[in-house]
Amino acid sequence: MDRQAVEAQLCELPISQYAWIDPRQIEFSERIRYVCEHECTMYGKSWACPPAVGTVEACREKVLSYPAGLVFTTLTEVEDIADLEATLATRAPHEQITRQVRDILRQYASDVLTLSTEACAICEHCTYPNAPCRNPDRMFPCVESYGVVATDLAEKNGIEFYNGNLVTWFSVLCYR
Repeated sequence: MDRQAVEAQLCELPISQYAWIDPRQIEFSERIRYVCEHECTMYGKSWACPPAVGTVEACREKVLSYPAGLVFTTLTEVEDIADLEATLATRAPHEQITRQVRDILRQYASDVLTLSTEACAICEHCTYPNAPCRNPDRMFPCVESYGVVATDLAEKNGIEFYNGNLVTWFSVLCYR
C-alpha cells in the first residue's frame, strides 16, 4: 500500500480524521450486538445487519483475516444530536465518501472489506432473507453490526468521537 499516494487522495475529501490501523487492535463485543438486536429497528431486516452478517465471532475472524486497515470519520452538524431520525438522515454523504475511500484503496489493494454506517438504505425494500442482496458491491455492513467497539478504536487512534452537535460518522476499511 502506497500510503503517501492514498493520503494525498484522502486530503481531497471532506474527512475529519483518519488513522492507519492494525485490525488486531479492534475490540469486538457481544454487548454491541445486543444493542443491535434490542434497540435497532433494522435487526433481521437487512443484509448489512445481524443476523445476516454472521455471529460476532465470525465477523471478528473475517476482520482479523486482513493484515491492515484504515479508520476515518466525517462530521455533520445537526440541530439536536439526540434526534435520532434527524441524525440518521445525515449519513448519505458519509456513505458517498466511504465509497470514494474504498475505491482509492482498491487502486492499491486486491481486497477491501468496508464497514460503515449503513443499515443499508440502497434499496427501498431489502431482499433479506428471501433472496440475495441486489447490490453486494455497494452495500457496506454497519461497523457496530460486526460487534466493533467504535469508541475504543477511536480512543486508541486519537480520533475524537464526541463532538457536541456534530455527528461523527465512522468507517473502517480493512485491506490486503
